[in-house]
Amino acid sequence: MLAFNTTIFHPSAFILIGFPGMEAMHYWLGFPLCSMYILAILGNCTILFIVRMERNLHEPMYLFLCMLAVIDLILSSFTMPKMIGFFWFDTKEIEFGACLTQMFFIHALSAMESTILLAMAFDRYIAICNPLRHSSILTNWMVAKIGMVTVIRGFIFFFPLPFLLRRLSYCRTNVLSHSFCLHQDMMKLSCIDTTVNVVYGLFIILSVMGIDSLFIILSYVLIVRSVLSLSSKEAGLKAFNTCISHICAVLMFYVPLIGLSIIHRFGRSASSRTHIIMADVYLLVPPVLNPIVYGIKTKQIRKRIVKILHSTLRVNLLFHCKYPVISVQGNLS
Repeated sequence: MLAFNTTIFHPSAFILIGFPGMEAMHYWLGFPLCSMYILAILGNCTILFIVRMERNLHEPMYLFLCMLAVIDLILSSFTMPKMIGFFWFDTKEIEFGACLTQMFFIHALSAMESTILLAMAFDRYIAICNPLRHSSILTNWMVAKIGMVTVIRGFIFFFPLPFLLRRLSYCRTNVLSHSFCLHQDMMKLSCIDTTVNVVYGLFIILSVMGIDSLFIILSYVLIVRSVLSLSSKEAGLKAFNTCISHICAVLMFYVPLIGLSIIHRFGRSASSRTHIIMADVYLLVPPVLNPIVYGIKTKQIRKRIVKILHSTLRVNLLFHCKYPVISVQGNLS
């Protein structure tokens, strides 16, 4: 199982685990997981389709939402199919190189999602605190540049991680504690010094997610101050209501992320099931719930979804009226 390269031992494959103590339930856990994956695909594709078809939705807020949907689609596709295969077909092994690839994309895409959430907070800040300059500041070209910076930032910060993990020697065990590959999880299997990995991992968490979360908080402090300064409470509530869906997306992303980071670094006494649940919530829940939250809270998207459902229902009714099902009874002689 181990391949020898100079003084470094790399396992040919890692072994994934599901929920300890619930092995008998793994097959049945695959069904809700598969349903979540289908919901993530349908929900995010619906967001992309609606924004593309509706020209009045070609605004920064909805363009950032499309970027978020694309990131969630890719992220869920890098995690859920492998987990479904694990639960249904007991495919526990993942090759060393494949594990590094999955780990890199999980962390890089998470960084991209954090950047987009910051960009959406900036969009809400400009729209509420300086609405007259919103269209001149957040032009389509500026939105495109933010999208490019998002991708480049995610790749640059997390590109060293696979190489830092390759330099480690894995001579203890090759059993991971999750159903997917994470940097912290793989790093703990090493039997040599991991100080560089720990320091760099902490650096990128603080430099990416830490800075993003601070600027998001600052944006909402300024937004709340601007809303409270409005003479009309109704106008203030209406303005702040446009932020509710974004606040929900931020909480769904950052609360599990912060909890997972704290548990991995300081929660040594926490049970393995706690680690697994926090990681699953962090990776699986946002891609499923983000399109649902935005679909419910965003009036334009909600109206378009209702319109599509109404048109589909009307077409079905017209089809059945034009081609009714005729029941014929024959008499046997």
